[in-house]
Amino acid sequence: MNQYEFYLVEKRPPLAWVFLNRPEKKNAMGPAAWKESEAVFNDLDNDPDIRAVVIAGKGPSFCVGIDLMGMVGELPELMDNEQKGGIKWKLLPKIKHLQTAISAVERCRKPVIAAIHGHCIGAGLDLATACDIRICSKDATFSLREAAVGFVADVGVLQRIPAIVGQGHARELAFTAKDISADRAKQILLVNHVYDTEENLMANAAILAREIADNSPLAVQASKDVLNFCVGKTVQEGLDYVASMSANIIPSNDLMEALTAFSERRKPKFTGV
Repeated sequence: MNQYEFYLVEKRPPLAWVFLNRPEKKNAMGPAAWKESEAVFNDLDNDPDIRAVVIAGKGPSFCVGIDLMGMVGELPELMDNEQKGGIKWKLLPKIKHLQTAISAVERCRKPVIAAIHGHCIGAGLDLATACDIRICSKDATFSLREAAVGFVADVGVLQRIPAIVGQGHARELAFTAKDISADRAKQILLVNHVYDTEENLMANAAILAREIADNSPLAVQASKDVLNFCVGKTVQEGLDYVASMSANIIPSNDLMEALTAFSERRKPKFTGV
């Protein structure tokens, strides 16, 4: 088990569990959350024993968003009344750092499942949309909240959520800043599945992660790479990219194992080689 200030990482190969671990604040993302994310997901990316990751929240909520008061010390530019060019120039790289913290989840080659209960608001939704798959419990509530507090969502949700739910739903969420239920989230394809309880949610997250982990890690990770690349690209650009990817990973020991296992009528044992 690896413990950071904000994240609790439990490696149970072939799976890893990343918990947002500030339950007393409903996992509001303060300085540690943004500083530690890249290290957490780089470590999981580079661990050959880990094939799938589940991210979830300790306590009553997945994440209620950014801890604005906690971040004042990190972003004093936000409180500067004059907002001259030099102040904005200092703020720009800090925003990019926050973006990198969320993008670290997307860049991790291992598939990441968000198992969401309670509130998933603001930066919590940024984090969830950077994951590959989202599932939730019945009590989950989602909100793209930034417009209600005078911000434009600037760390990734506006770039990612249209590809998940479509432009119409994305714009409705962004412009109204309203809460939506778990059932509504499933209707618009923000989540794949809704479970009655948090306990069932976590059990099914483990089942789904294990289903992923049972497949060839080379094929799974290459598929994530191709899917990420294809966002915003033409079909032909995507075809050219996947042709190169396929040529790069074939042949492999995993492919040979799949063929052997089929001929022997058994389940393959993939090694990722």
